[in-house]
Amino acid sequence: AQVTSVSELSDVQPGDWAFTALQRLVEEYGCLEGYPDRTYRGNRALTRYEFAAGLNACLDVVIQLIGPGNVDIDSIRRLQEEFAAELATIRGRVDGLETDVAELRSQQFSTTTKLRGQVDAHLVVPFSDASVASLNNRNINPNPNANEALPGTFPAATPVEEADATFEYRARLNFDTSFTGKDRLRIRLQASDNARSLANSQSGLANQSGRRNGLEDNLGLDDVYYSFPVGNRISAIIAANSVLTDNFVTSTIVPFDGSSVADAGGPEFYDLYQGGNFGAGLNIAFSPNLILDLGYSSRSSNVNAAGQGLFNRNSYIAQLNLLTDGILNAAVTYIDGDQSTLGLADYTVAGLLNLDFGGFEVGGHYAYTPAIGGGNLDSYMGGVAFNNFLGSGNQFGVYGGISPSRTVDPLLVEAYYKIDVNEFFSFTPAVIYTDSKAPGAGDTTAVYGALRATFRF
Repeated sequence: AQVTSVSELSDVQPGDWAFTALQRLVEEYGCLEGYPDRTYRGNRALTRYEFAAGLNACLDVVIQLIGPGNVDIDSIRRLQEEFAAELATIRGRVDGLETDVAELRSQQFSTTTKLRGQVDAHLVVPFSDASVASLNNRNINPNPNANEALPGTFPAATPVEEADATFEYRARLNFDTSFTGKDRLRIRLQASDNARSLANSQSGLANQSGRRNGLEDNLGLDDVYYSFPVGNRISAIIAANSVLTDNFVTSTIVPFDGSSVADAGGPEFYDLYQGGNFGAGLNIAFSPNLILDLGYSSRSSNVNAAGQGLFNRNSYIAQLNLLTDGILNAAVTYIDGDQSTLGLADYTVAGLLNLDFGGFEVGGHYAYTPAIGGGNLDSYMGGVAFNNFLGSGNQFGVYGGISPSRTVDPLLVEAYYKIDVNEFFSFTPAVIYTDSKAPGAGDTTAVYGALRATFRF
């Protein structure tokens, strides 16, 4: 049946995805008809006869539109001749692009895997000698893959003459694979050395991971995990290596984490717990702003022996995050595990806060951590960071705080300026003040100058 308005078709509604197209074909071009009962039946299959009838009606309209007097065919031909050279150039460029795309497809590493790399190089210059060889005399972190030793008890003061300058690096290659566009399988290769810079502090360098199995430049397998969504509000992660505590959380809240040169720029209480072989976690978004992070990690999941296995030598974390688009970001954290060695962390309850005022952010944290056998490993930190300082992507930050230690309160204060030269290269000069508070020492302070260069590719 011939219709003049799409509203005459009883089964076509304005909410239908093709409503606008049907409306134009009926009302502007008049080349679409309905069935005798004035229905369109858009969900049924089209027969060849119906296709021919519809095509013929629309071609009649096209012929009328381009008939003599409606379009200046001679003008079109004249323009084609006038711009023939330009059209040929464009055609050649398109052909070249098609050739390049075909070559890339034939030579690409993988259709599903992307290779990403990062190299961090550090130059550290001490302006005075350390009051204690802290990194060489502390207890060992229960996590074998961690880059710092566990903050424990300082020995008696042992003055150490540090080198005039040290240079150390870390190199990473990430193989990131996605099968759905929303998931990620990551396998990371990593090599690093460790000059044990910042010897007067309980902290190390943020972008440094130490020698693997005690060997310098020893390439090894680091991260191995698969993360994937579960519905619209839950994401999950399952790991076989190097995932624990803060690797499960949506955010560490403080603005210095990732930009500072010293590791104390990130909350250090995350580093007090064991794990790092098997790991599993969930991120549950109750709303876009309220997210609960849960994670479990075992250090002995790959050891088939009594007292070992998947459910021993473990740690677990729960963190509730309030992440807004405004001024306030905050989180509360609980971490526990089955550690039993005297002096290690028993459990941690922490609060993290960041206030974003637009041009600058004020943030910090406090962590209450009783130690097994008595004492505590409490830590806290706070400071201010200026974003896009003298350039897009740059950050100038100053923060200070107390690192976890059972017998003293070692202080670290850092001022840094991360400069993004481009998307592939940044460098960060920093001045770091430390006070080891080592017992029996006179002057327990030391100052370091540091420069970090970061390459991403």
